[in-house]
Formats: sequence, structure tokens, C-alpha cells
Amino acid sequence: MLALAVLSGCASGPSTPLNNDVPVEQRFAQWVSNFRETARAAGIDEVTLNSALDGVQLRQRAVEADRAQPEFTRTLWDYLDAVVSPQRVAMGQQKLQELRLETEAATTRHGVPGPILMAVWGIESNYGTNYGDVPVIDALATLGFEGRREAWARGELLAALKILQQGDIDRARMIGSWAGAMGQTQFMPSSYLAYAVDADGDGRRDIWGSMADVLASTANYLAKSGWRADEPWGLEVQLPAGFDPARADPSVLQSSAQWAAEGVKAMGDAPWPTLADASILLPAGARGPAFIVGRNYRTILRYNNSTSYALTVCLLAQRIGGGPGVQAPWPVDLRALSRGDMIALQTALNQRGFDSGAPDGQMGPATRKALRAFQRSVGLPEDGYPTADLLRRLQQGQ
Repeated sequence: MLALAVLSGCASGPSTPLNNDVPVEQRFAQWVSNFRETARAAGIDEVTLNSALDGVQLRQRAVEADRAQPEFTRTLWDYLDAVVSPQRVAMGQQKLQELRLETEAATTRHGVPGPILMAVWGIESNYGTNYGDVPVIDALATLGFEGRREAWARGELLAALKILQQGDIDRARMIGSWAGAMGQTQFMPSSYLAYAVDADGDGRRDIWGSMADVLASTANYLAKSGWRADEPWGLEVQLPAGFDPARADPSVLQSSAQWAAEGVKAMGDAPWPTLADASILLPAGARGPAFIVGRNYRTILRYNNSTSYALTVCLLAQRIGGGPGVQAPWPVDLRALSRGDMIALQTALNQRGFDSGAPDGQMGPATRKALRAFQRSVGLPEDGYPTADLLRRLQQGQ
């Protein structure tokens, strides 16, 4: 999951065609040879270059996965049901006890609670049972050669070579996802260089095999990204009657005390949090559950820039820590829009004069703003949540 967020923010470059007259293996070998010169100039020694690149392989799976644009998506509530399952909650609680010393050390040093660390670990690799099986060097060399994100992939590949040169891991054990994310909590090589920690004192930062290093590195990443030890991530809330859903937007920030003064209340008997800069989150639109979220929720977005991911980490951590699940009902009658539906919705918004940018099938800030403007124009609650009904209204001119 981390890899998906990192990749989504990368600049695109010119694509290297894979079907011209020169055999692809020959062109890949030439690309690797050219990259050797770049790495050598950046200070990578010959021993590292030879051990890393002599046997590098073109991984067509990485190209296919990087180019893939999944047509169908799932609703947040379906995703939560699958990820925040009783089995994953129970396993997180078990692992928290088994790794109590390592977790407490990471929390004491970096200020990130154990349940949050367990939740990231559980989501990224199902507690270490699945963190990929692709050699990172192969994956990144392939993506660099393919060319769609060449500048980014070359930078990550150079970072991976620096890790090998430092002796933290050998090439055979440096495995991860097709996108080059590594270890039990899926660090990209550049993130590893910036945030990985040798917590067990063996002289290596081993996010593959040392749980002390895994947990401390993850905690350090979050701490350096803005985690506040004196604040919770947020909680589920009840909104007052007449609440304007247009104010449930990341740009509307105020203290939790200010939100309380407007009538926002904690769900159930949960204590009201003290949050300096909080926003209201309606992840399923005005008909679904509501949350107040603060800086720590936004910090998790730095780990993976996805609302579904960040909220799922928070809710899984809450359950691992013995707290409740989501209490308000989800709008289960709504279906997820496919990528094709989203492109159609964006196209219809643009045609009606509501600028959503170039249709790409992704629900970003521009599309949400345009959708809210359309909802306002027809007297609907401005939650910016895409539905089949809104698509129908737009296409039928209603």
C-alpha cells in the first residue's frame, strides 16, 4: 500500500517502447550499463555495483503492474470489513504482547503508540507474512528502464545501492513489492535512508528480520513526519442537526474545542480529544459515519496518501487497543463507482461547467470541489461524495 502512494506522486517521464526492432533484453542491458555510470559517479563502489547489477533481471510483472489501471474499486466499508477483521485485530493484540519490549522501546523513543505500529505492520504485510518476493534491485531497474517514471525509479535504485553499500542488507535478502517497497512495513529505499533505525544495536538497520528495527523505523518515520505524542488521531463523532457537509473538508481546520462549541459530540461515551488543528471527515459522504481527525491522522497520510488507508490504520489501531469499531451505519446501498464511471462523472462535470480537471478516474481535490459546486447548484448536500445518482443527474442534465 505504501508503494502505491509513493508511486502516485511521481512525475511521469518518456516511456521506453518495448516492441521495437532491438531485443528488449539488449536494450535493458544497455540501460543498466548507462545507469552504472551514473551510480559510479554518485559514489557507489565497484563491489556493490557488480554484486547488485551483474545478475539484474527485467521483471515484466513490474511493468504490467505499474501500467495497470484497475477498473473496479471497493467501498470503504467493504475494505474495512476485509482489513479490520476479527482475525487481524486478534493477531495485532497478540503481536503487541509478544513484542511488548520492542514496541515499548519504539514508543518511548519516538512517541508513536504501539497499536498504531501494529496497525501499520498488519496492513502493510499482514504482520510480516507477506512483504513481497521481488528483488528490489530488479524491480526498480525494470521501472527505470520502462521509462514512465524513470527519474523517480533511478533515484530509488541509487538509494537501494547505497543501502547495499552500507552493509545493512545483502542483495538476496533485499526483497519487496513489484514497486520496490521493502521490508515488513514497506519502506521505499529513499525512505529507508531517511528513517530506518538500528534499534537492536547490531550495526544494521534490518527492516526485514529484526522486529526491533521494524517497529523503531516505522515509529521514526511517523515521528519525523509530524506525529504528536500528546494527541490522539481523532475519533468518531455525531454531527449537530443542520451541519453543513461542505465544512467537512481538510482545508477547514480548527481546534476540537471549537468544533465542540458548534455542537459536534463524541460518539457514545468516548472522551473528547484535545486537538489543535482538526477537521471533520465524512469518508462515505453525508449519509455515513463522521470523524474528527487531527495532525496524527494527517501524518499517516504522509505514509500513504489515501483516506481509506489512513482511516483504516486508525480504526485498526483503535480495535487493537481495545476500543470500539465504527458505530454509525455505513450507506451500504451505495455502490462504488468504477474507474470508467469516475471518468464519465468528471467528463460530465466539465461539460456542465464545473471544472474537475482532466478526467483520469481518480477522486482528487479538484473533482471533489467541482462535485460540491454541482451539488450546491441543484440544492443537494455538498459532501463531494461521488455516487451513481449524481452521475445520472449530471448525464441527464438534472
